[in-house]
Amino acid sequence: MTLRSVAFLFLMAVSVPLAAQPLPASLDQLAATPVVTVRISEQLRSPPDEATLNVATEAREPTAVAALAANKVKTERLIAAIRAAGIGAKDVQTEGVSLGADYVYEPFSGGQRRRFVGYVARNSVRIKTRQIDQLVNLLDKLTAAGASEIYGPSFSIADPAPLRSEARRRAMARGEAEASEYAHNAGFTRVRLLSVEEGVSYRATDIVVTGTRVGAPPPPPPPPAAESGGSIQPGQIETGVTLTLQYRMER
Repeated sequence: MTLRSVAFLFLMAVSVPLAAQPLPASLDQLAATPVVTVRISEQLRSPPDEATLNVATEAREPTAVAALAANKVKTERLIAAIRAAGIGAKDVQTEGVSLGADYVYEPFSGGQRRRFVGYVARNSVRIKTRQIDQLVNLLDKLTAAGASEIYGPSFSIADPAPLRSEARRRAMARGEAEASEYAHNAGFTRVRLLSVEEGVSYRATDIVVTGTRVGAPPPPPPPPAAESGGSIQPGQIETGVTLTLQYRMER
């Protein structure tokens, strides 16, 4: 008998009793009532109902004290215009105040040199408005009041909770429908919910949906977007949830 044939017989002798061993009880139980996990993302879109702007004033003077004083006057005029536009104190917040050296660059020996001319003071405020259709007029008023820089608008939804609640309801319905389809395909009759994990999404992009929409009703058409006029188009905001749902298949 060669060494190779001895090894072959040894492996055969070992493998037979291992293959004949029964599955552990836990694996039998798992096979009897398997678990299925589905991840469902449900998003709803709606027009924004508020917008945020960052507005800044700027003053340049020979001395730091003069620059701060001049910018204070400009900022007070800007705040007055914001108040006159119907924006309350709770929707106006100072973002930052800065003071720095001011330089000009002049030609010198084929290059440039920097010359100090004074100081520049800046003050920026963040404002929130719920008059989406009046944004163009608001921008005109801010620039007329002395705003040197305007960033925005950034659109949002003041209370996204009702949208998330509806998205959550739809996601749960879709999750049960998809898990039930898996169960029926495997010869089971129903599923029982074991766990729920949720993640919240809130963005102004196209809808992204995972899953297959098995048995889910089509979403209603979105409400019409508010008309803003001019070049500002608020579009729609996407609000939703992503649920990870775990079900046990039952007979």
